[in-house]
Amino acid sequence: MTPSLEPLSPALALAALTLGALHTLAPDHWLPFAAVGRARRWSVRRTGLVTALCGVGHVTVSAALALSALWLGAAVMENRGERLTGLTGLLLLAFGATYGLWGLWQATRRRLSGVAHEPTSSRATVSSLFVLFALDPCVPLIPLVVAAAAMGAGAAVTAITLYAAATLGTMTLLAVTARAGAGALRAPWLDRWGHAAAGALILLVGWMVGILEI
Repeated sequence: MTPSLEPLSPALALAALTLGALHTLAPDHWLPFAAVGRARRWSVRRTGLVTALCGVGHVTVSAALALSALWLGAAVMENRGERLTGLTGLLLLAFGATYGLWGLWQATRRRLSGVAHEPTSSRATVSSLFVLFALDPCVPLIPLVVAAAAMGAGAAVTAITLYAAATLGTMTLLAVTARAGAGALRAPWLDRWGHAAAGALILLVGWMVGILEI
């Protein structure tokens, strides 16, 4: 049997699953969804769907970079991927600040008028989160796919599939668990200042990722 027909080795299969699961433990991969979901009163199911949608963008760009490395070289694509991931903290800071300021404006409107305003469409929020996560590729996937490709195209596809499944599964599980836990919090101030609090929390996560590189 030629190397091009060999299946993915158990070691690389385990590495793909481990990479997908472990890198999503970072709070920037799930906490924003739980925070926004609580503020917008999304159901746990809707929070999970939004998380999965944004996760698809994340793994698709990661896979595209990894496959491009097979033609353009791993070093080149790793450099480009690191440039993108270097923006992640700044993008989170920008999103958190914008969402938090919008939340303060919403809360102030309600306080001045004494009337609870209906929240604006969440389409812009979901779109922003999708773009944010699409611009945050998983660079360690590149050498993993390059190693798997040495065994053949099927092995490379298997590695990407396992990575994607572990990423989406872990990311969604953490987000819905956190959303369910946040839903149990009952405090009057959260009803008014929930959006601002969510923005502040995302701002904190962006600071941790961008400044502390956690």
